[in-house]
Amino acid sequence: MGDNIDGSSGAARSAQPEGTEQTDSFIKRLFGGTKTPAPIETPETMESSSLPTGDLGNLNSMRLEDVAIPRADITSIGEDISLTDLVAVFKDSGYSRLPVFKDQLDNPVGFIHLKDLALKYGFNGSKTKFSMKDTMRPLLYAPPSMTIGVLLQKMQADRIHMALVIDEYGGVDGLLTIEDLVETVLGEIVDEHDTEEDVMWIEEKPGVFLAQSRASLTEFETVLGMGTLADTDDEEIDTLGGLVFMLTGRVPAKGEIVFHPNGVEFEVVDADPRRIKRLRVTRDPVSG
Repeated sequence: MGDNIDGSSGAARSAQPEGTEQTDSFIKRLFGGTKTPAPIETPETMESSSLPTGDLGNLNSMRLEDVAIPRADITSIGEDISLTDLVAVFKDSGYSRLPVFKDQLDNPVGFIHLKDLALKYGFNGSKTKFSMKDTMRPLLYAPPSMTIGVLLQKMQADRIHMALVIDEYGGVDGLLTIEDLVETVLGEIVDEHDTEEDVMWIEEKPGVFLAQSRASLTEFETVLGMGTLADTDDEEIDTLGGLVFMLTGRVPAKGEIVFHPNGVEFEVVDADPRRIKRLRVTRDPVSG
C-alpha cells in the first residue's frame, strides 16, 4: 500500500489479503451460513450487496459514520516510533491493534497487531532489531456511507480486521474494528481485557454520576429521569460531552463546573485542549 491517500477514490479501496487470520467460520455463522462474497469495489455494487434481514437487519441500514470511533478518539502511532514507546502505547491504551501513520493521521500506512509484535520481538522471537515496516499489516479504507454489513463482508473476504473511514478529501474521519461491528449487531462483548473505562457511567451516590463524555445523551436522560436536556431542534447533540460543549460554546477546562438551565450540574473531571473526557453529573446540586 502506498504512503498517501489519493483523495476520495481511495475511500473504497481495499488492501491485499493478509492470509494470517481465519475468520470464515465465524462470519458464516453470523451471516447464517452464506458464502463468502467477492470483494466489492464500487458504491453501486456495495449498496446492492445481499445481506440477511430480520434480527440482523441493521447490517443494511446502519452506516459507518453512525458507529465509527471518532477521529479525536483514535489512538494511533507514527511509523518512526521506538519499540519501547510502542509497547507503552499498547499497555496504556489496552488495544490489540493500532493504526500507523506517516507524519500525520491523514497519511496512514497500515496497522500493527500486538500479537505480531509479541511473536517477533517477545517470547524469544527470532528478530532482535525492531522494524515497523516488517511488522505492519495493511488497512481497509471505507467511505462513511458504507453499511456495516458491507464492511463486515470486506473484512471477511480480505481477512483484515481494522478499517479507517475516509472522507471525500482523503482525510481520516474515524476507525472501526471487526469487534466494533459485531458489537453493533449482537450487543456489547465484554472480555477479560475490558476495564471501567469501557463503562459509560457509574452512580457514585444517589443523584451523582461519573460519566464518560461520549455517553449517549438520550440514554443518560432516561437515567436522570428529568426529560430532555438538549434543545429538541438540535439534532447534532448525541453525547454528554456534546451537550456541555453546546452549553459553554468551547472546550471547558478540567475542574470547571457548568450549569444546565434544568438544574443539572456538570463538573469536568478530565479534559484536554481538544475534548472533554469525563464528567461528574449531579442531578440536584442543592440536595446532592
